[in-house]
Amino acid sequence: MRFLHALLAVAALASAGSAAPPREPAIVRVRLETAYGPVVLALDARHAPRTVANFMGYVDDGRFDGMTFYRSARNRQAPTYGFVQGGIRTDARRILPPFPLETTAMTGIKHTDGTISMARRADAGSAGGNFFITIGAMPSMDAKGSYQGYAAFGHVVSGMPVLKRILAQPTGGGMGGQLLLRPVKLVRAVRLTGTPRPTGIVKPWLVKTQADPARRK
Repeated sequence: MRFLHALLAVAALASAGSAAPPREPAIVRVRLETAYGPVVLALDARHAPRTVANFMGYVDDGRFDGMTFYRSARNRQAPTYGFVQGGIRTDARRILPPFPLETTAMTGIKHTDGTISMARRADAGSAGGNFFITIGAMPSMDAKGSYQGYAAFGHVVSGMPVLKRILAQPTGGGMGGQLLLRPVKLVRAVRLTGTPRPTGIVKPWLVKTQADPARRK
């Protein structure tokens, strides 16, 4: 009998060790710590699971840490409205594999005031490590008919004054004159709910090379 009990205990431990990793909570909260103050997001993993999983891969890996908000797209008629954009920009060392577009028609998450959504090129599957947050509603970014729009996946919980301050900063240069002349530091992105799930993908920006001055000392 004791032997049977021991076998059952071992089996239970093995079963627990092989259990699937926990799923994301329906709502995942993230804090973006910027040079102007914190912004807290509530991400809708229930309705936009793939988009949230992609974003959290960047968060849990630290791929957003040390990056910037680099774009301010103000409405010409109402310059206190528009969107700000941030992320890895063109840093290919930090990019993760692509993922399928979850349109607003699929998720039901619309581009209302304070919505976070994935930036992308013309290719619907080109979203990756860059995102934007709306200041004011932007229904033109929602899917409609053959237009796929952008992948909205959450909303701002707190920190809208920070985003409005970024929106108001001077711009010029590329992206139709919308690049911030002084990009705003995104110090780090921190998961507030759920279990961290680092991707395990190499982080080449953290690898020191022989040209690194620290290695020559």
